[in-house]
Amino acid sequence: MTNLFQHYIGIDYSGAETPEASLPGLRVYMATGKNSPVEVPPPPSPRKHWSRCEIAEWLKGILLEEQPSVVGIDHGFSFPEKYFVKHKLPRDWSHFLDDFHAYWPTDQKNTAVDFVRKSILGNGAARSGDSRWRRITELRTKAKSVFHFDVPGSVAKSTHAGIPWLRYLRQNTQEKSHFWPFDGWKPPVGKSIIAEVYPALWKHSFPTQGRNLDQHDAYSIAAWLQRADNDGSLSAFFEPDLVPQEKITAAFEGWILGVA
Repeated sequence: MTNLFQHYIGIDYSGAETPEASLPGLRVYMATGKNSPVEVPPPPSPRKHWSRCEIAEWLKGILLEEQPSVVGIDHGFSFPEKYFVKHKLPRDWSHFLDDFHAYWPTDQKNTAVDFVRKSILGNGAARSGDSRWRRITELRTKAKSVFHFDVPGSVAKSTHAGIPWLRYLRQNTQEKSHFWPFDGWKPPVGKSIIAEVYPALWKHSFPTQGRNLDQHDAYSIAAWLQRADNDGSLSAFFEPDLVPQEKITAAFEGWILGVA
């Protein structure tokens, strides 16, 4: 059996502070071939941890390589259909990325999610959502809403911090990368794949072996991607069991890889 990918990358994301801040909640693990995932350290600097802008630059280099990688990132990639309705947006992810960035420029220097929420920068109030809104994939997994801020286990802040970096990566790696499922449900052979993941689905099936929570989430993403590719089950997860209307909606709402 031939594997689809050469590298398996898991990223546990954090939306804390600013894009250039060194954050202990940002963790990256990578597996190559049959070797177990190992933690990838940040670039050499006096700072101990990754920043969001460093992860984006590192990922850009990975995605431009010839060897295909599959990257799982632990934050929402898009918003529920009710958001598109409220703000009169076309059901198109590329348009969504540009529109969101215009109001939530959280990839810009010295810009934190809370600055936009408090109207110090950007204009988050003009592109807000409701914590009761759920995407189909969140309903299927019982995951929290991408608008559910300030509660344990929330991905709202990391989602609002991470989406502009998805836009940056897509703009700079489009020839080599495939953002699933927005660029199509069936990934082309030879391209690197970037997908939303939810490590709670798998992390309990891997022993922690001394890793902290953030490390283990990132490790579990990489380990599951590697295992699923090795046993041939990964390709089936790119075609989840959705009725036609659900599939149309999920094509702009996004989907969590690994949810059947």
